[in-house]
Amino acid sequence: MNLRSKLFFERAKKSIPGGVNSPVRACKAVKSDPVFFERGEGPYLIDADGNRYIDYVGSWGPLILGHAHPNVVAEVYFASKRGTSFGAPTWLEVEMAELLKTCIPSLELVRLVNSGTEATMSALRLARAYTGRKKIVKFDGCYHGHVDSLLVKAGSGLATFGIPASPGIPEELTNHTISLPFNDFDAVKSAFEKFGQEIACVILEPVPANMGVIIPKEGFLIFLREITAKYGALLIFDEVITGFRLGPGGAQEKFGIKPDLTCLGKIIGGGLPVGAYGGKREIMSLVAPEGPVYQAGTLSGNPIAVSAGLATIRELLKPGAYEKLESLSQRLELGLKEVLRDLNLPYKVTRFCSMLTLFFTDKEVTDFQSALTCDTDKFALFWQGMLKRGIYLPPSQFEAWFVSLAHKVEDIDRTVECAREVLRELG
Repeated sequence: MNLRSKLFFERAKKSIPGGVNSPVRACKAVKSDPVFFERGEGPYLIDADGNRYIDYVGSWGPLILGHAHPNVVAEVYFASKRGTSFGAPTWLEVEMAELLKTCIPSLELVRLVNSGTEATMSALRLARAYTGRKKIVKFDGCYHGHVDSLLVKAGSGLATFGIPASPGIPEELTNHTISLPFNDFDAVKSAFEKFGQEIACVILEPVPANMGVIIPKEGFLIFLREITAKYGALLIFDEVITGFRLGPGGAQEKFGIKPDLTCLGKIIGGGLPVGAYGGKREIMSLVAPEGPVYQAGTLSGNPIAVSAGLATIRELLKPGAYEKLESLSQRLELGLKEVLRDLNLPYKVTRFCSMLTLFFTDKEVTDFQSALTCDTDKFALFWQGMLKRGIYLPPSQFEAWFVSLAHKVEDIDRTVECAREVLRELG
């Protein structure tokens, strides 16, 4: 029973648009009311009614260590004792920048901001200033935050609600955005042949996770690196989700690609609001006060957020952390695939490291269009069935599940068995 959650939701709708502060939380895509949570413990969430769930949302990715990790909590406590914000430099910002540079070699200079959206917005402005060009290339289904020029055929919440773009965005901005199918070599080639001298940058999630997890085709990222270099455009990797989730060096380490600019968030804040963008020194040197490209933030480099991020990254850099994460994630993937085989269901499981999606379609999912073939009504019933059994999944077919280091083998096995029960009932 979720009686208190229902009462809180009714109250919330009187003061907050839709009763939530981010659209997907409303759970409309899964035909449910939102669950209101009171606390998290390791891999578990406890709601307002005292129900406990195995959590695969992890605050949408940043809680790779699980909820309330003792080292993160301790660092946040000691940081808050020193002061919550100064509006002035702190040594922690320098330490974070140095650690990011060590882990991600493409970062020669780094600027901390407050969110992934701020990071992508700032990176676009910088790319346009550096190249003197206006047009940007993005990919259908890739979500880069609620930046005006990037809310074109975006994934995440927009995919969930079927909104191609948000009202309130001037055509003058979206006219400079070229949105192409992900994994489509020919579409990219044609766009550059037509607009090559006008394109400032290509921005993408190197492993998309906002239309469900999509794996780039072999050679696709290398192709993007080569064609942007050929035409003098910048390549921007949005690693807000993949940064430190796929490994210390993110997707660029996994694929051996060195982008011009990188956007980060999520894990580098350890569950607190933070973002960053960085890249080549000659590009980043254009950012004020060193250069003329203005970008600022009162709370950028907030000492509490940075402390949480540093504690999280240090845990991830301990020997065996990513190996354990891979083992748990593989166990979940193989367990779900076994269930689908046993029940003779055509659905697809896609996993990359600790990100996973169960697509309710019989199509191979390689881009946004194939993702849209999913049976979202069936997914909604699946989500509801899993929730009743104490499994909290992202309330959208078009979001990744996130495995954390806090999950135990028994949590994974319990999840697989619950999936078996629900899918057998659904048929």
